[in-house]
Amino acid sequence: MHREVVTEPTSDSSSRGTVEESLETRTQEIVADFLSFLKHHRGKERSPHTLRAYDTDLRSAMRHAAQRGHKSVQDIDVDDVRSWLAQAAEQGKSRATLARRITVLRTFFRWARDAGVVQIDPTLRIRSPRRSQHLPKVLKERQAIRLLTTESDDTDEPGAVRAKTLRSRDAAALEMLYATGVRVQELSGLDIDDVDLESRTAVVIGKGNKQRKVIFGEPAAQALRLWLSMRSHLVSKESGSALFLGARGGRWGVRQIRDAVHAAAARAEVPDISPHALRHSAATHLLDHGADLRDVQELLGHASPATTQIYTHVSTARLRAVFEQAHPRA
Repeated sequence: MHREVVTEPTSDSSSRGTVEESLETRTQEIVADFLSFLKHHRGKERSPHTLRAYDTDLRSAMRHAAQRGHKSVQDIDVDDVRSWLAQAAEQGKSRATLARRITVLRTFFRWARDAGVVQIDPTLRIRSPRRSQHLPKVLKERQAIRLLTTESDDTDEPGAVRAKTLRSRDAAALEMLYATGVRVQELSGLDIDDVDLESRTAVVIGKGNKQRKVIFGEPAAQALRLWLSMRSHLVSKESGSALFLGARGGRWGVRQIRDAVHAAAARAEVPDISPHALRHSAATHLLDHGADLRDVQELLGHASPATTQIYTHVSTARLRAVFEQAHPRA
């Protein structure tokens, strides 16, 4: 039903010097073996998106080690790891990114030591930074409705058919993001057959390649029907069965979806948001209207209720309702 979604490469090969290339060339086979191990490791299946993130982080670490004069992965020590992480911190990388990079290196060197590639694991003395608990950015309900209704409005732009086609696609995507709370990668990966307009459900593949069913309402169903009626205007030989298509007819990519959401927010004159902010908004508004935390966890595809718990901190309407009902001094 699903296929690996091809996205643009994230590494910048043009920025590598000859020294970096020499180390990276020597470690290509090692990294490839490691990624193959991850892909087929029994009991924990990684998504293509996760594998690309591992590949990107490992290449970055190897380039940094080469810049420090190392010629082999066996030469990398704890100071190299700390230097690489410090460089990332100086570049403004978030704590979550630093924690992910540590996880990548730990997993790699644990595998490398078990495989006999290295004798010493340089990550054993590295501590993961505590992730900061920033409250998710969310739209107010009236702002979310404004975003959706503005995008669904008709247009008199030049090139009306193409403009209406793109607008219908954007409107359907926004409705699905807000109605279902799916991740942007999950939206991009949807095929036409994954969506059942009669039952108003869709099957998505989430993190760890876990499948789940999401539900959407009639407004999203109407937006999807309109988009599907106009989808043929963008179809090309690259389209396949993808539900959402980019301007050139291929599967609509994650970056392009993000750009479309930012543009839609600007048109609606609501605070600038990302697709993930719409996911946050959907979860918060569900809780505001009395949804059970465990049900929201299942809808969002969270493995742990602790991940969903953060939304209770931003659901002020729900907290106020509880306060006014239960507190003697409300």
